[in-house]
Amino acid sequence: MDRVYEIPDEPNMEQASSVEEDVIRGASPRFTFPFGILFSTFLYCGEAASALYMIRIYQKNNETFWMTYTFSFFMFSSIMVQLTLIFVHRDLAKDKPLSLFMHLILLGPVIRCLEAMIKYLTLWKKEGQEEPYVSLTRKKMLIDGEEVLIEWEVGHSIRTLAMHRNAYKRVSQIQAFLGSVPQLTYQLYVTLISAEVLLSRVVLMVFSLISVTYGATLCNMLAIQIKYDDYKIRLGPLEVLCITIWRTLEITSRLMILVLFSATLKLKAVPFLILNFLIILFEPWVKFWRSGAQMPDNIEKNFSRVGTLVVLISVTILYAGINFSCWSALQLRLSDRDLVDKGQNWGHMGLHYSVRLVENVIMVLVFKFFGVKILLNYCHSFIALQLIIVYLISIVFMLLFFQYLHPLRSLFTHNVVDYLHCVCCHQHHQRRAENSEPPFEADTRQNIV
Repeated sequence: MDRVYEIPDEPNMEQASSVEEDVIRGASPRFTFPFGILFSTFLYCGEAASALYMIRIYQKNNETFWMTYTFSFFMFSSIMVQLTLIFVHRDLAKDKPLSLFMHLILLGPVIRCLEAMIKYLTLWKKEGQEEPYVSLTRKKMLIDGEEVLIEWEVGHSIRTLAMHRNAYKRVSQIQAFLGSVPQLTYQLYVTLISAEVLLSRVVLMVFSLISVTYGATLCNMLAIQIKYDDYKIRLGPLEVLCITIWRTLEITSRLMILVLFSATLKLKAVPFLILNFLIILFEPWVKFWRSGAQMPDNIEKNFSRVGTLVVLISVTILYAGINFSCWSALQLRLSDRDLVDKGQNWGHMGLHYSVRLVENVIMVLVFKFFGVKILLNYCHSFIALQLIIVYLISIVFMLLFFQYLHPLRSLFTHNVVDYLHCVCCHQHHQRRAENSEPPFEADTRQNIV
């Protein structure tokens, strides 16, 4: 959710190139404090500490079954987080024994957070100084059907900090949907059937819920960044608040329905849940095999076909984990090098919510008619109605976001148009000064595509 560096709102017109070059040089981006890295690390440590404490309590109470599942969910997500950070930072090809040791004891996010903070403090102390190593970042714009490039110089240190930011975004996704979702679902199930609410279990569930909501919100933001990567896009507080409410209601209602359904049918619910997950898991592979496409190359440098296959399987598992609890905001395409479909895919979104709504209604009806009364001291009909209404409200917030708050609306009606209008005026005044043309009186906005 945070930005390690920000592109200035206004271009630096003094550095504008000629019209023939079609490149406008902007001011250097400003780096910002990486709040997202700190927040992700806090969630990881909080959930890990509360999970280990619950494991200790289960062990003292001789509840081996509950302890085993709690430990399994914690270990699987923690190991995947460590592997993700090692993969992103390419530690195996570097001489970093301390970092590898921290990953080995499952504290990789902590050492990475410290590295990011040290890098930020170094940049803060050297603010205003020119870096010896820089790279160029370009964004495409359209003026009268012709592409114009806006170009910025980005320092090597800012790039490194951005790499930390991107790594933690991936970690938040994995932690949320491969660890927090099963952990939250299981702890809710244990609370329901044991009719006992422990403070330590409540703390674990709160951390898990925040982690899932944060991961789901990041899904939307990353999807928007991927689809409109050529443009400068920002999400304001109102947009983020709408996404957060939408995702919180969607996830909590979905998981509560799954818990009540599982508590009603117990082992009979397992085949249904496994089948549901397997359909989501194999859907991208079925589309890939039916298309007859080849496996994408160059997903990562120096990757063999086996390494590429491992990456594709890992991405597919994460994709299935996201779609099992909420909408992923992206459609996986295994034949593409980017692994995602950058189209809007309204049909995919509509199909997802339609199927999930039918599934939720069926599971709620099963709970209402077959649920054991000893599970809850409340009216089953009232609980079932509440859960369906909450899920429908989440869909309303989703529609509200796409109708009024999606950045696509402001992208072509405000941000880009105003920006290009400023660029066109500057270029026209340059030509007028060079060729001594008469004053410019026409409305430039009418000529902008």
